Amino acid sequence: MVNAVVVPEIGSAPEVLELELPPVSDLEVRVKIVAAGVCHSDLSMTNGTITPQFPVVLGHEAAGIVTEVGAGVDTVEIGAHVVLNWAAACRECWFCQTDQPWLCTAVEGVTSVPRGILADGTAAHACMGVGAFADEVVLPARSVVPIHDEIPFDIAALMGCAVLTGLGAVRNTASVGKGESVLVVGLGGIGLSAVIGAKAAGADPIIAVDVSPEKEALAREVGATHFLLSEPKLAKQVRALTDGRGADHAFDCVGAPQTIRGAWGAVRRGGRCTIVGVGRRDQEVAFNPLELFHFSRTLTSSIYGESDPDRDMPAIADEVRTGALDFTKLITDRIGLDGVAEAFTRMEAGHGGRSVIWLGED
Repeated sequence: MVNAVVVPEIGSAPEVLELELPPVSDLEVRVKIVAAGVCHSDLSMTNGTITPQFPVVLGHEAAGIVTEVGAGVDTVEIGAHVVLNWAAACRECWFCQTDQPWLCTAVEGVTSVPRGILADGTAAHACMGVGAFADEVVLPARSVVPIHDEIPFDIAALMGCAVLTGLGAVRNTASVGKGESVLVVGLGGIGLSAVIGAKAAGADPIIAVDVSPEKEALAREVGATHFLLSEPKLAKQVRALTDGRGADHAFDCVGAPQTIRGAWGAVRRGGRCTIVGVGRRDQEVAFNPLELFHFSRTLTSSIYGESDPDRDMPAIADEVRTGALDFTKLITDRIGLDGVAEAFTRMEAGHGGRSVIWLGED
């Protein structure tokens, strides 16, 4: 039995319960979790924005140490440090064969998979096929990416979602260039990673936006040149900082109708607005035909930062090792498995950056 953070049903609070994991099969591995980041998608699993099967073991952004490998596994060894990959591509579908593994049909729509049995005999489901808020996990070997031992586990954990998504949106989806102006709306782990990515790209100005005034200091620490509160006058304020044009790029890292419209409205004619945050299916965003034609803007989304974890995680790890990228300031709270509910409360209130569950040695 291992301890795991479980949500029994939609709308209920997370609980720490005992979970019996299945034995490791030929193509699977067992990983001792050392660090796991609390992502907004985990909260979305509890409130109906994303709809998994319940009871669900939360967590998909994590890193740890391989403790057991199946007989058919030759890609990773016992003792390896790994990042969990919740979007492990099949490498066989049309999207994978056309170099778009983030759109893999094997991953699309997979919010949970059956894995493990709770102490009362109830079948549990692993969030995103991972269920990382636990002492240990058992998952397919293709769902782990080995990284260099020098990378701290808490930073490695963030690479599993926040970093690949935010940094990838800037690099892979929008291809932000030196001297281009960037607007980032929503300063959670993904938004702050986008700010870091914009700074690394040489963007200027980098305008960070949030509903919480306390996010300003953190945003500036990671690279923002300006901070604005989210409000109806946002587009006018952004134009004032970009020679009257609007931003070359905007990244909405929230996914709400008002933030999408705000980001869109703050982009210059011919600019690009990228939706990075996951929104609700029961909400709508309206655009009129004339504005779509007149402003000639590109509106798109960025799923998982259009990243290929097998390619991008080791490359980002190398940049972390050399100091070219620094994600340490994203982590503002370190908690145990019993701290997830409190982390959700902080998240909803707009406090801090990323909360990380720490299961390693102090």
